[in-house]
Amino acid sequence: MKISETITYAAPPETVYAMVSDVAFQERKCVEAGAHRHEAAVSPAGDGTRVVTKRDLPADDLPDFAKSIVGSTLSVTETYEWGGAGGDGSRSGTLTVEVAGAPVAMRSTIRLAPSGSGTQITIDGDLKASIPLFGGKVEKAAAPAVIDAIRSEQRTGNAWLSGRA
Repeated sequence: MKISETITYAAPPETVYAMVSDVAFQERKCVEAGAHRHEAAVSPAGDGTRVVTKRDLPADDLPDFAKSIVGSTLSVTETYEWGGAGGDGSRSGTLTVEVAGAPVAMRSTIRLAPSGSGTQITIDGDLKASIPLFGGKVEKAAAPAVIDAIRSEQRTGNAWLSGRA
């Protein structure tokens, strides 16, 4: 299932990149998403950065058939691999989201680029559930949670940036 979302921030690309590659921001993002437990790590990767968050989220909003696969807690690992900056501050990379204990993952391309007086992060992904007969149903059930997580990150990011202006 294709998922395309755009996050918009009222800050230049360098500021947005500094935010998304900050461990404190990643931890705040996990807390504000309702994680029971989380960890975040940021490390250099060539000209860019590797950002990994792991979080345990309540599976309360998932349909019963999906809860039977993942249990009462959804353990999610999110890995951003950002490349080096272009002349305008833009960056490209990949985003992988995996669910522990379930054959569900999203693989995406990402782009951080200037847009008007701010910055946009574009996520174009493919959510796959490798479950015979039920894969499509699981993908449809998981898609709203993935989209909510992206929108939650935007809210957290906007609050983060406004607190530092």
